[in-house]
Amino acid sequence: MSRHPTVKWAQRSDKLFITIELPDAKDARVKLEPEGKFFFSAKVGADNIPYEIDIDLFDKVDVNESKASICSRNICYLIQKAEKKWWSRLWKQGRKPVFLSVDWDKWVDEDDEQEDKSGAGTDFGNLDFSKLNMSAPADIDFDDKDEDGIDLEEEKAEAAGTAN
Repeated sequence: MSRHPTVKWAQRSDKLFITIELPDAKDARVKLEPEGKFFFSAKVGADNIPYEIDIDLFDKVDVNESKASICSRNICYLIQKAEKKWWSRLWKQGRKPVFLSVDWDKWVDEDDEQEDKSGAGTDFGNLDFSKLNMSAPADIDFDDKDEDGIDLEEEKAEAAGTAN
């Protein structure tokens, strides 16, 4: 039986930010389909405990423009919406899954999006999604800890060092 990792999410009118908090994940796989089907699985620990998420996103997404980044503490997804509009929730299902919460660090209200020209609401610690890509609808296999992946801890340390 699989467990659910902690998942945080935020949105803008054109994209979703999904962060799966699962330190030391192995054999991580994601499948994203244009209709909004989002599937994630990985194993953790010496016992290879399986973790899994399988949700239908609220609306359609652009798989070709969506990207992923994996690091030692979490897996981040930048998912492009098919239509530029605010969703009333992340998932189609009626009840919110218990493992899902709002990522207040990335959240911007719909009314504030127009005022957020500086990019202050989109801080990912200099995370560069441009080198990462999710192909549709094939699985992405991260079991080699993706050589092009970005270590968020290093990025945060560098950002903190330049801010002081």
